Amino acid sequence: MSKLDWKDHLHNGEDIVWQGRPDGRFSVGIKDIGSAAFGIFFAGFAAFWMTKASQAGGVFWMFGLIHFSVGASMVFWALFGGVFRRRHTWYTLTNKRAFIATDMPFRGRRLKSYPISPDTSVDYVDAELPSIMFATETRRSNKRTYEAKIGFERIADASEVLSHIRNIQQGAT
Repeated sequence: MSKLDWKDHLHNGEDIVWQGRPDGRFSVGIKDIGSAAFGIFFAGFAAFWMTKASQAGGVFWMFGLIHFSVGASMVFWALFGGVFRRRHTWYTLTNKRAFIATDMPFRGRRLKSYPISPDTSVDYVDAELPSIMFATETRRSNKRTYEAKIGFERIADASEVLSHIRNIQQGAT
C-alpha cells in the first residue's frame, strides 16, 4: 500500500513513520523440520498402504490418496508456508500504531493494527534478519490455547524500526 492508500485507516494526527516488508527468502526452522518429518511419515504410510491395497485389486487403494495428499501438503507447507506468508505481508508503523497487512489467496486481504504505547512490551529478536515483537494473540489449536507473539518478522532495518518504536513510546514523534 502506498501512503496515499492509508487515508481511510489513519486517525487524526496519525502519520506513517515507516513501511516495509519481511524478507521473502527461503528459511526453515526446527519446528518446520519436525512438521515436515511428520508429513513425510504420514504420506509414506499412506503410500505403503495404497501399494498393499492395490495388490488386492479394485479401486479400494484410492481411499489412501486423501491421506497421501494431506501428508504431502504438510511437508510442502512446513517447508514453504513461511516464505509464502511473508511474501504476502506488508508492515506499516505510524506514530500511534503498528499495522500488519496480508493478502493471502482464499483468505483475502486483512489489516490488523496494534497500538504502540509506553506500556507496550517490545522484544527485539536478534537473528540474521531480526524481528520486533510488540503484541500477543491467543490462538487455539486442536487441543490447547497458546499465546503467539505478533510483530514485524525478518526485517532488514530492524534497529531503525526499534528506534522509531522507542521514540513513539517516549512521545518523541
